[in-house]
Amino acid sequence: MAIKEKLVDLKVSADEDDDSHFSLTDQTPIRDGAFDISDEKKMAVIEKHFAAIMETLGLDLKDDSLCDTPSRVAKMFVKEIFSGLDPNNKPQVKLFKNKYKYDEMLIEKNIHVASTCEHHFLPITGIAAVAYIPNGYVVGLSKLNRIVNYYAKRPQVQERLTRQIGQELIKALGTEDVAVFVNASHQCVSSRGINDKNSLTITSFYSGKFKDSKLKKEFLLSVQQ
Repeated sequence: MAIKEKLVDLKVSADEDDDSHFSLTDQTPIRDGAFDISDEKKMAVIEKHFAAIMETLGLDLKDDSLCDTPSRVAKMFVKEIFSGLDPNNKPQVKLFKNKYKYDEMLIEKNIHVASTCEHHFLPITGIAAVAYIPNGYVVGLSKLNRIVNYYAKRPQVQERLTRQIGQELIKALGTEDVAVFVNASHQCVSSRGINDKNSLTITSFYSGKFKDSKLKKEFLLSVQQ
């Protein structure tokens, strides 16, 4: 069976299962012209449609507690939890000369991850760890957190999120020696479907020297302590 045929078969079974994290690309599927309208216009459209969803569910939007919910949700979608869709929000990374000639792995761990499952639009929450070996330059530590946060703030699958973080670190830091570890819970698993409250999903990305089993083990021991 050809590779393409295998992928098609996997997609079919994934759709039937309804809990797939399957994706054919490392790129977030964004339509052409996605940024041709302003944030204000997006929020106005979302507010209108979310009000219609609430009314369809039978909620009374004249109630004091509910009347402003559509506008709050619209602002939250555009300005907060999906702000990573807008390339204008991508963190600018400035590198600094590695004056101390540090040449071992540098790890930033316990980075809070707050993302959204693109299949059910329910929260993905957990922690991430990223590491790199400087190649003549280092970066301010907060920029590592910002890169994680930027790619988390969009509809995601955890596998894609992990790879996007890793690939961005390679580009931003100018080194292939990068590792990423993400450990997260998915509310689409814990609050619906199987309703498993305890399961966690772990994904990782290794590039350059981190593909060496000894360095990979050292990284994993450090992040899981």
